[in-house]
Amino acid sequence: MENYIDGFILPVPRSRLGDYRRVVNAVAEIWREHGALEYVEFEGDDLHRQGTRPFPDLLSAAEDEVIIFGWVVFESREARDVINRKVEEDPRMADLISPLMEPPHPVFDAPRMAYGGFRPLIPSFEERAGDSPTAP
Repeated sequence: MENYIDGFILPVPRSRLGDYRRVVNAVAEIWREHGALEYVEFEGDDLHRQGTRPFPDLLSAAEDEVIIFGWVVFESREARDVINRKVEEDPRMADLISPLMEPPHPVFDAPRMAYGGFRPLIPSFEERAGDSPTAP
């Protein structure tokens, strides 16, 4: 089966990371209720590798911001489109997200978030586990 993912990266003020985490826990459950197979977010830890552009630079992150990288896994792109519509229409989402966007110090700044949908390029380890190394 070829899954589909929505991937995203965004900066979050370090001082508000607890607020963000509480909201994201609820948001993840909403996506799951509507059919997402998985919802994960990670906090940046080792973001500078020589010869590459660091995520903080990409997002113009300040010293007091944490980089969050996450994705949502769906059965297919078609399933993703249906699930995302349901999530967008779920009134709980507005109740959860709106307070994070309130000035003067928003936790979530949508224009600074990078987001996109991705189809598989190579099979997962699990999908390859049954393959023979000599198979054509």
